[in-house]
Amino acid sequence: MIRKGTYVLFLHIPCDTIVNVGSIGPIPFQEGYYCYVGSAMGGLDQRINRHISKEKRLRWHIDYLTMASDDVYAFESSGDCIPECDLAKLLSDNGSTPAVEGFGCSDCNCATHLFRAEPAFLESILVKNGLTKFVPKIE
Repeated sequence: MIRKGTYVLFLHIPCDTIVNVGSIGPIPFQEGYYCYVGSAMGGLDQRINRHISKEKRLRWHIDYLTMASDDVYAFESSGDCIPECDLAKLLSDNGSTPAVEGFGCSDCNCATHLFRAEPAFLESILVKNGLTKFVPKIE
């Protein structure tokens, strides 16, 4: 069964670095945690597993950042899911700082879908809003 939904990906960048993000170009990232909001209407499990994996063809903005991360995990909203842009607003309204303008939001009117974040605080906000921690499926 293919599940549809949205997700918030948490990434840890272990040290200050510059990441060449495809069409955006080189971007400096400070050490710390970031979160990215995305949607997967063609397969939630497959999309999140792809983001977590280091073995992939670099296609989306987030792919470049996951390759520079030493820890990647996600929270998911499936079924009657919270729309992607609403999740971005939820993060922004709850203390996350926009990280890179235009990141991951070329198909909407949001300023960004990538934020600097404090995971423990944001995780509790996500759980209160019905998201659950993604558990990779072993096939």
